[in-house]
Amino acid sequence: MRCGFIFRRDLRLEDNTCLSRALDECEEVIPLFILDPRQVENNPYKSPFALGFMLDTLLELNERLEQMGSKLHVIKGVAEEVVKDLSLDKIYVNEDYTPFSVMRDAKIAKVKRLVSCEDLLLTPKEFFVRKGKPYSVFTHFYNDARKLQVREPISFTKNFGTMPLPGVELLDEVKDVKRGTLAGGRKEGLRQLERAKKVDYSLRNFPASPGTTRLSPYLKFGVLSVREVYHGVSNEEIRRQLYWRDFYTLIAHYNPHVFGNSYKREFNCIKWENNEEKFKLWSEGRTGYPIVDAGMRELNSTGFMHNRTRMITASFLVKVLHIDWRWGERYFATRLVDFDPSVNNGNWQWVASTGTDYMFRNFNPWIQQRKFDPEAEYIRTWVPELEKEPTMVIHEIYKYKVPGYPSPIVDYAEEVRRARLLYEESLALCQGKSIETYISRESGQ
Repeated sequence: MRCGFIFRRDLRLEDNTCLSRALDECEEVIPLFILDPRQVENNPYKSPFALGFMLDTLLELNERLEQMGSKLHVIKGVAEEVVKDLSLDKIYVNEDYTPFSVMRDAKIAKVKRLVSCEDLLLTPKEFFVRKGKPYSVFTHFYNDARKLQVREPISFTKNFGTMPLPGVELLDEVKDVKRGTLAGGRKEGLRQLERAKKVDYSLRNFPASPGTTRLSPYLKFGVLSVREVYHGVSNEEIRRQLYWRDFYTLIAHYNPHVFGNSYKREFNCIKWENNEEKFKLWSEGRTGYPIVDAGMRELNSTGFMHNRTRMITASFLVKVLHIDWRWGERYFATRLVDFDPSVNNGNWQWVASTGTDYMFRNFNPWIQQRKFDPEAEYIRTWVPELEKEPTMVIHEIYKYKVPGYPSPIVDYAEEVRRARLLYEESLALCQGKSIETYISRESGQ
């Protein structure tokens, strides 16, 4: 029996759940990658950095397949139309969980025998539904999920085949590609995993320090499996982040309305100000708030941003500039090398206080930069206008005029007060609740 395996967000041979199943069940497996124009061309969420990472990973994957006497067959088109015309008995895929992906697989199943496999940290995904309802609080999910065993990574056999179909040369047609600081490919992914085993994770909140794993793009594209990372590290805080990844993936799967709407529908009534000039200043890193500007410039230059500054910049856009979180969600999507629709959405809704977490919190950029960039090392790296300024001046820039660097575009305290009023108004309009229900003890942290 000749079967096809479609690589998607699982660009690896090792511990690839449905690829391993195909190799076990079929006499010959044809490796496929479908270049869908809807995703790589006319897509408002397209990230050039993510495309560059993906292309480099695919090229390396093809090299490995060629060493086994096969190759990666790259075909341009819409998945269900492509597979319909292929002389294959079955198509194997690992499940994906966004509405687009679910609909795509349903269409494939109408034209070809489809075998799909779950490839999450924990399976089956139905464990996420408890007493008929999906989890909505991470702590409850995490406390239950961590009791379940995470299986060990599995190996693969080598009965790959080939067909007279295009190869990786078709990838040359992909345009608007950028390379960031994180290189694609399995070799680099394994190197980063070795680094993650030694990282001092107590420094994870300090953007100037090497305290994070930087494994997110390798997980997003499946260069490394989530199980390889789980069993490869021993730090429980790093492992906890893997559960967050599954949590947001399944929140979006069971609550598809989150794409385009607030998870908590009572916040769909917020009257965002959506000032385009302020959004432009935010996106370019010209707000006059050094930690915000540093984060946005890192993102624009490299396709990556430290997690702490992701929270600070997102909070600033929503709670200080009163701009719809969906504007920020989309902007991050077009820049991040590790863009994952469900995780990006979950993170933005967490910051915007419209998601599963009921807390109304804001990140005071002045406190944040003093606490997590005390010597302004990170700020000086990405905001060269402040490179020679004393640390005290950088942390109290609102008191000074620095040539070439803008003054703060808004007054933080005043705008946060206004943000609370906007949320209060939305709650009153939608459900008649009080915002005091949502105020966090961490507010203004």
